[in-house]
Amino acid sequence: MTHSSLPIPTPRLRPALQGALAILPLCLAVLPWGILAGSMALQSGLTAAQGLGMSAIVFAGASQLVAMGMIKGGAGLLAILLSTFFVTAQHFLYALRLRAGIAPLPLRWRLLLGFLLTDELFALTGDHSAARFDRWYALGAGLTFYVCWLLTTWLGIAAAGSIGNLDAYGLDFSIAATFIAIVVPLVRSLPVLACALTALLLSVVLHHYQIPGALIIASVAAMLVGLLCSREAS
Repeated sequence: MTHSSLPIPTPRLRPALQGALAILPLCLAVLPWGILAGSMALQSGLTAAQGLGMSAIVFAGASQLVAMGMIKGGAGLLAILLSTFFVTAQHFLYALRLRAGIAPLPLRWRLLLGFLLTDELFALTGDHSAARFDRWYALGAGLTFYVCWLLTTWLGIAAAGSIGNLDAYGLDFSIAATFIAIVVPLVRSLPVLACALTALLLSVVLHHYQIPGALIIASVAAMLVGLLCSREAS
């Protein structure tokens, strides 16, 4: 009697599955964040299709929430563009860190991984050297997170239509919790610590005093402090 054996994952499928499994905890952590993004889309005047389309095309939770909040508040286009630019400015640093592993890849891979690059994906692959970087691992993790983001956005849109006053459930705290979980393990040097503390303190103080452009001021100041500290250390 012969027994059929289970199929062995291919060299491409195995790292993709490993990446998908590795990012699942971050998918769970971002669940309330995606629900908040979906509900805010309707609250800011977008239709369900527009809200889901925004998540599908932009795929940047922090900038989406900032943009929708500003749309709801009646902000101008230039202010929205500047704010979202600074919110996502860290992606330039992510790209520089991953450049050695991604630059040799074909254009289609560079475009795909560039689109899928998020804080969560960088948390998994940011410490990978060029020799260790696996495109299929990154693809599996990135696509899994992308699908999760779309599903949670859809849940938020559906919930906003049936549950009133979602803001009262404190879903927005998931934003802070997710970034804390991502940033804290990366604080391994004085420049990074100085950058994080500057952003934390300035954002709290400026928000308390309702200073216009608080997010932009805190972001730029934190980057400058980190740069100065890194020069002093070198």
